[in-house]
Amino acid sequence: MGVRTKTGQGPVEDQDKERQETSAILPEEKEEKEGAVGRDSAGLPEFAGRWAGAVAGASGLALLLVSTRYGFQGDELYFLGAGQHLDWGYADQPVLLPLLARAIDALSGGSLFALRLLPALLTVAGVLVAALIAREFGGARRAQLLTAAAYGFAPAVLISGHALSTMAVDLFLWTLVNWLLVRWVRAREDRLLLWAGLATALALQGKYLIVGYWLVVAVAVFAVGPRELLRRKELWIGAAVSVVTSLPGLIWQARHDWPQLEMSKVLADEGILGGRAGFLPYLIVLSGGVFTVVLVYGLVRLLRSPELAPYRFLAWTFLGLTAVFLVTGGRPAYVVGAFAPLWAAGAVALGRGEGARWWRWLAAWPVVALTALVCVALSLPVYPVSQVTKTEQPDNNPMTAETLRWPHLIDAVEKAYRTLPADGRKRAVVVTQYYEQAGAVDHLGADRGLPSAYSGHRGYWYFGAPSDSSGPVLYVGADVAKLKPYFSSVKKAAKAAGGPGESFVDGVPVWVLDGRNEPWSKIWEDYGHLS
Repeated sequence: MGVRTKTGQGPVEDQDKERQETSAILPEEKEEKEGAVGRDSAGLPEFAGRWAGAVAGASGLALLLVSTRYGFQGDELYFLGAGQHLDWGYADQPVLLPLLARAIDALSGGSLFALRLLPALLTVAGVLVAALIAREFGGARRAQLLTAAAYGFAPAVLISGHALSTMAVDLFLWTLVNWLLVRWVRAREDRLLLWAGLATALALQGKYLIVGYWLVVAVAVFAVGPRELLRRKELWIGAAVSVVTSLPGLIWQARHDWPQLEMSKVLADEGILGGRAGFLPYLIVLSGGVFTVVLVYGLVRLLRSPELAPYRFLAWTFLGLTAVFLVTGGRPAYVVGAFAPLWAAGAVALGRGEGARWWRWLAAWPVVALTALVCVALSLPVYPVSQVTKTEQPDNNPMTAETLRWPHLIDAVEKAYRTLPADGRKRAVVVTQYYEQAGAVDHLGADRGLPSAYSGHRGYWYFGAPSDSSGPVLYVGADVAKLKPYFSSVKKAAKAAGGPGESFVDGVPVWVLDGRNEPWSKIWEDYGHLS
């Protein structure tokens, strides 16, 4: 038999072994004994605000340092173009992003840094909210910091935080809603559900995706609880607010035959990032190596831990969303908003010394720091332009390479424009095959004196056709066949330079079309296309 201590706690050898096993990751219980963890009146650990803030600041700093390194993304250029045609809705989204883009552009004088400041700030705020979720689960400083690191440096978050996008807004608001639900489950403060409704109402002005989130949440809560949530009037008041504030956009959709529904089908058929076959592998990439392990372990703990049983619906929500988007052809990024509770649950368990020993070593700070650096290298534009295509970054973030080539496209349009006679230049218009090209000409071509751009692609088609009094057309794109029958003269005038980038940027021809034989109002009727 082993020798017992005076307190009767067991063999000395067992105690020594336990101390050795906890040296890499200090359990929360030991932190409490040493006075490292305080508790508030509700029994929660203190919020490690300074430490979580440091992680959030590091993530935000990484985003800001490279915010202007390459150039605009295609969607950013589209938002800027859409902002000049403000409406209650658009073919591919509600009004929030075009409104924000217009306001930021007007206030900053066209600064790319200013345009990307907002997503960086949303990322910083999301890191802090994610840490608060870990705190709600009972996690002290170590768990909160690990959750903050996972959120702040996961590729999905860095990619969304780099540019103004619907994903950047959605990710923060979904994380906020998750925290409000988690806090409600613990505290039963119904006003939290009103705040969740307001956050949802705002999210619906950026993208309608959160409707799917709430439907899956409702099913999960009904199946595994807490069913009391569905009986709270504040939940339904928040839902009513969300519906009412969305009515202008929904009316716009109805008046235009619901193009958003058709857009969903188009996006599913595009098969971006390997389609359904690539959904789960890319989801692993988005969650970030070691952080993927924390996420998966958190999913398991939410499904199995008695302590986390009240929050089990969050695990089923993640699984339900994954299944829905996998079947319907949605993109892996659509699920990222459900990551934070899983990271938090995994971090809390690892912070308490649970799980296999090697899992706990994965959460050690040298490993976490190295993972964060790798995620930055894979997700953000940190490489010299000449080296981008030689790295894995374009595969992880396809929009990165696209941002490099817009000046070459504008060069080609300007070259074609200068071939026109003086009278022709005064009446010329630009028509592009894709909406990103139109946004680039509108925003980047203005300083070169290029005419306004039109496009039949997606939301740009709804901005209207060129005037019937307009003259020659500079057509940007390989697919000139759709417009060719309406012009007596069609000739190639320029070609964008090649290099790293997307097919709608590299090597794109610019045509001069003249001798129009039909009014634009008639041509435009059949020219719109979503794909």
